[in-house]
Amino acid sequence: MKRKSSRSILRALYASSEASADVLYLSGVFVPDAFLCLIAGKRSIGIVSRLEYARVKSTSKLDEVLLLESVRIEAAKRLKVEMATIGPAELIRYFATLFGNDVVEVPSNFPAGLYAALQSEGIEVNVARDPFFPARELKTDEEAKAIRLGNSASAAGFRVAESVLKQSKIEGKRLKYAGSTLTSERLRYLIDQACLAKGALAQHTIVAGGEQACDPHETGRGPLRPNELIIIDIFPRIQASGYHGDMTRTFLKGRASDAQHQLVGAVRAAQKAAIAKVKAGTNGSSVHKAAHDVFEYRGYQTEKQGDAFVGFIHSTGHGLGLEVHEAPRVSLGAGRLRKGQVITIEPGLYYPGLGGCRIEDVLRVTGDGSEKLSSFHYKWELK
Repeated sequence: MKRKSSRSILRALYASSEASADVLYLSGVFVPDAFLCLIAGKRSIGIVSRLEYARVKSTSKLDEVLLLESVRIEAAKRLKVEMATIGPAELIRYFATLFGNDVVEVPSNFPAGLYAALQSEGIEVNVARDPFFPARELKTDEEAKAIRLGNSASAAGFRVAESVLKQSKIEGKRLKYAGSTLTSERLRYLIDQACLAKGALAQHTIVAGGEQACDPHETGRGPLRPNELIIIDIFPRIQASGYHGDMTRTFLKGRASDAQHQLVGAVRAAQKAAIAKVKAGTNGSSVHKAAHDVFEYRGYQTEKQGDAFVGFIHSTGHGLGLEVHEAPRVSLGAGRLRKGQVITIEPGLYYPGLGGCRIEDVLRVTGDGSEKLSSFHYKWELK
């Protein structure tokens, strides 16, 4: 192990790579329990228990993997304390002393208790501005491939959803599938199973119809009804890589009204207008405005009605990668897009009494436009 750092700042993370996208990005390996990761100069170091040591050492992207039990012995000797007192704070102090660092830099979501413990150890701690790893915003070809796989899992879910809705029978005010009432919960289960078969874990999949669809993050519950717009939003995580897909389509089983046709048409037109604006150097706010202008032109107002907001009530998109929602934003006031960023474009309209519609795809920003990383058709009215 090299004992000299080319920098005076030691960067530290303490979390499981299951929970922390930053730790997963640095290590490239899933570890279910919190462990210490350090960046000393240009070297990344992971300190893991004997339970994880062989696997992490052989499969991770870390430059160096150290055995926690051995490091605790060394730290106790150097700090001249009992080994039983050596926890994450003492280990960080040990490495800061070892490498000659006088400042420790941590991410904004660093555990508060550990932050306080470091301060009590007399260590100067700086909280870094987000993102902790700016390079996470610019996806490599390999990362783009992983996101495309995530969207392939989403598409598998949509194929199942479409098939189930097509096979469903309209009986009064309910849909019946395979002899029983089709509910949001039942359709969500079938979608999630399809994603799992593609090696992806789908959680909190949205299957929301009618009035429920007017709340963009309502997951949906109870019977699905004919002639109502049904928003389905599938954002699975590929279990091997940790990267996500994220696609949304809106369906209707039965016959749509003229107003529903107009609503869906406006959302699709807004999405096309926003996608046409995407390229490196364009402000994310301009992309958002392109969608907003379509809605304004077609007479769809965004306003507050009582305690709720109706119309285009969210941003046009967000970054996608190891997290479902990450930088950059595609919204009012958003900055310039950069080549290599991966974003969603997902305009939507929500009007209680009429219904909700959202259509979402994933794009990788290029110098002269974008590369689409998601694929599923836009046919929505299922007779």
